Amino acid sequence: MQIRTLAVILILTLLFPGSGCILAQDSLAQTIQSVPPINLAGPRVGITIITGESARTLKDELDAAPIVTQFGWQLEHRFFTVENGPTGLTEFVLLIGGIEQGIFLPSISWLVGLRMPSGSEFALGPNLSVGGAAYAVAFGITKQYGALNVPINLAAVLSKNGIRISLLAGFNAKAQAGKGSWLWSD
Repeated sequence: MQIRTLAVILILTLLFPGSGCILAQDSLAQTIQSVPPINLAGPRVGITIITGESARTLKDELDAAPIVTQFGWQLEHRFFTVENGPTGLTEFVLLIGGIEQGIFLPSISWLVGLRMPSGSEFALGPNLSVGGAAYAVAFGITKQYGALNVPINLAAVLSKNGIRISLLAGFNAKAQAGKGSWLWSD
């Protein structure tokens, strides 16, 4: 019952940003805390395996291998937290792949998901790349070392031209919205 309530609150919060105050009257929703927005941003590096028609196109048209390195930046924003429970987040992940092979493969993903108190997380959303529009699903874990966060994520991007599987890692530091950080200034 509580998971269903959290899902409804997450959807309503995304669709109607002011709806949280209406739901606060529900006794199950009272554990949801309004938190100061926390913006987390930082670099991401990793590797992607490209399959299907996308891999054939890379080989035939660009003489490139279907395994590419990734370099990019992630912008993350926490928008709610549940006491001793999950935190809602939205993130944009901008990546450039294939530089080591002399090619430029940009992509951007907009993901919405949940992070559990243990640091495990799940997110999904649209992806746009030179191969077209696709759907991204990501799982990961974030380890905290003081104010420093170290995320490691496994993502799959599903498109009509094949699947891209990425392993990414990075770091970021907590900063309240409006205060910036050494990594990102609001």
